[in-house]
Amino acid sequence: MDYLSTEFILKFIRFGVVGVSGVFVDFGITYILKELFRLNKYISNSTGFLIATANNYILNRMWTFHSVDPAIALQFTKFLLISGIGLSINNFIIFVMINKLRTNFYLAKAFATVVVMFWNFFANYYYTFSEGLSY
Repeated sequence: MDYLSTEFILKFIRFGVVGVSGVFVDFGITYILKELFRLNKYISNSTGFLIATANNYILNRMWTFHSVDPAIALQFTKFLLISGIGLSINNFIIFVMINKLRTNFYLAKAFATVVVMFWNFFANYYYTFSEGLSY
Protein backbone atom coordinates (compact mmCIF):
# COMPACT_ATOMS: atom_id res chain seq x y z
CA MET A 1 0.00 0.00 0.00
CA ASP A 2 1.30 3.41 -0.96
CA TYR A 3 1.16 5.55 2.18
CA LEU A 4 0.82 8.68 0.06
CA SER A 5 -2.15 7.41 -1.93
CA THR A 6 -5.38 9.34 -1.70
CA GLU A 7 -7.18 6.21 -0.50
CA PHE A 8 -4.76 5.62 2.38
CA ILE A 9 -4.72 9.27 3.46
CA LEU A 10 -8.53 9.43 3.33
CA LYS A 11 -8.77 6.34 5.57
CA PHE A 12 -6.30 7.89 8.01
CA ILE A 13 -8.29 11.16 8.09
CA ARG A 14 -11.56 9.31 8.61
CA PHE A 15 -9.94 7.22 11.34
CA GLY A 16 -8.84 10.49 12.94
CA VAL A 17 -12.34 11.98 12.78
CA VAL A 18 -13.78 8.84 14.35
CA GLY A 19 -10.99 9.02 16.92
CA VAL A 20 -11.94 12.59 17.84
CA SER A 21 -15.51 11.48 18.50
CA GLY A 22 -14.06 8.66 20.58
CA VAL A 23 -11.94 11.14 22.54
CA PHE A 24 -15.09 13.02 23.55
CA VAL A 25 -16.73 9.77 24.65
CA ASP A 26 -13.55 8.57 26.38
CA PHE A 27 -12.76 11.81 28.20
CA GLY A 28 -16.43 12.39 29.07
CA ILE A 29 -16.89 8.95 30.64
CA THR A 30 -13.48 9.16 32.33
CA TYR A 31 -14.27 12.58 33.80
CA ILE A 32 -17.70 11.53 35.07
CA LEU A 33 -16.39 8.36 36.69
CA LYS A 34 -13.22 9.93 38.14
CA GLU A 35 -14.50 13.34 39.23
CA LEU A 36 -18.20 12.80 39.94
CA PHE A 37 -18.20 9.18 41.13
CA ARG A 38 -14.66 9.34 42.58
CA LEU A 39 -13.63 6.01 41.06
CA ASN A 40 -9.97 5.06 40.71
CA LYS A 41 -8.32 6.97 37.83
CA TYR A 42 -7.21 3.79 36.06
CA ILE A 43 -10.64 2.17 36.31
CA SER A 44 -12.21 5.41 35.08
CA ASN A 45 -9.67 5.66 32.26
CA SER A 46 -10.15 2.03 31.22
CA THR A 47 -13.96 2.31 31.25
CA GLY A 48 -13.93 5.48 29.16
CA PHE A 49 -11.45 3.93 26.76
CA LEU A 50 -13.48 0.73 26.32
CA ILE A 51 -16.83 2.49 25.77
CA ALA A 52 -15.17 4.73 23.19
CA THR A 53 -13.68 1.62 21.57
CA ALA A 54 -17.12 0.09 20.94
CA ASN A 55 -18.30 3.36 19.42
CA ASN A 56 -15.15 3.61 17.29
CA TYR A 57 -15.49 0.05 16.00
CA ILE A 58 -18.96 0.70 14.61
CA LEU A 59 -17.97 4.00 12.98
CA ASN A 60 -14.70 2.67 11.59
CA ARG A 61 -16.30 -0.47 10.22
CA MET A 62 -18.99 1.49 8.39
CA TRP A 63 -17.32 4.76 7.43
CA THR A 64 -13.52 4.51 7.56
CA PHE A 65 -12.93 1.03 6.16
CA HIS A 66 -16.31 0.36 4.51
CA SER A 67 -16.04 -3.19 5.74
CA VAL A 68 -18.53 -5.72 4.47
CA ASP A 69 -16.90 -8.68 6.20
CA PRO A 70 -19.77 -10.89 7.41
CA ALA A 71 -17.66 -12.24 10.31
CA ILE A 72 -18.55 -9.29 12.53
CA ALA A 73 -17.93 -11.13 15.81
CA LEU A 74 -14.42 -12.15 14.73
CA GLN A 75 -13.70 -8.68 13.39
CA PHE A 76 -14.92 -7.03 16.60
CA THR A 77 -12.79 -9.45 18.62
CA LYS A 78 -9.74 -8.41 16.58
CA PHE A 79 -10.65 -4.75 17.12
CA LEU A 80 -10.97 -5.36 20.88
CA LEU A 81 -7.60 -7.13 20.94
CA ILE A 82 -5.92 -4.19 19.19
CA SER A 83 -7.74 -1.80 21.52
CA GLY A 84 -6.71 -3.83 24.57
CA ILE A 85 -3.07 -3.53 23.56
CA GLY A 86 -3.72 0.16 22.94
CA LEU A 87 -5.27 0.46 26.40
CA SER A 88 -2.15 -1.11 27.93
CA ILE A 89 0.04 1.37 26.07
CA ASN A 90 -2.32 4.18 27.12
CA ASN A 91 -2.24 3.27 30.82
CA PHE A 92 1.54 2.73 30.77
CA ILE A 93 2.14 6.18 29.27
CA ILE A 94 -0.23 7.78 31.79
CA PHE A 95 1.49 5.94 34.66
CA VAL A 96 4.96 7.04 33.57
CA MET A 97 3.95 10.62 32.89
CA ILE A 98 2.12 11.01 36.21
CA ASN A 99 4.47 9.11 38.50
CA LYS A 100 7.85 9.76 36.89
CA LEU A 101 7.36 13.07 35.09
CA ARG A 102 4.74 14.55 37.47
CA THR A 103 2.47 15.50 34.57
CA ASN A 104 -1.20 16.46 34.94
CA PHE A 105 -3.49 13.44 34.48
CA TYR A 106 -5.44 14.91 31.56
CA LEU A 107 -2.31 16.13 29.76
CA ALA A 108 -0.83 12.64 30.15
CA LYS A 109 -4.08 11.12 28.88
CA ALA A 110 -4.09 13.44 25.84
CA PHE A 111 -0.50 12.51 24.96
CA ALA A 112 -1.24 8.81 25.42
CA THR A 113 -4.30 9.13 23.20
CA VAL A 114 -2.24 10.52 20.30
CA VAL A 115 0.38 7.76 20.61
CA VAL A 116 -2.28 5.04 20.77
CA MET A 117 -4.11 6.51 17.75
CA PHE A 118 -1.14 5.62 15.52
CA TRP A 119 -0.91 2.12 17.01
CA ASN A 120 -4.65 1.58 16.55
CA PHE A 121 -4.77 2.83 12.96
CA PHE A 122 -1.93 0.73 11.62
CA ALA A 123 -2.85 -2.39 13.61
CA ASN A 124 -6.49 -2.18 12.53
CA TYR A 125 -5.56 -1.33 8.94
CA TYR A 126 -3.31 -4.36 8.59
CA TYR A 127 -5.04 -6.81 10.94
CA THR A 128 -8.67 -6.08 11.76
CA PHE A 129 -9.90 -4.65 8.47
CA SER A 130 -7.43 -6.26 6.08
CA GLU A 131 -10.11 -8.69 4.85
CA GLY A 132 -13.51 -7.76 3.53
CA LEU A 133 -12.64 -4.19 2.57
CA SER A 134 -14.82 -2.57 0.00
CA TYR A 135 -13.13 0.18 -2.01
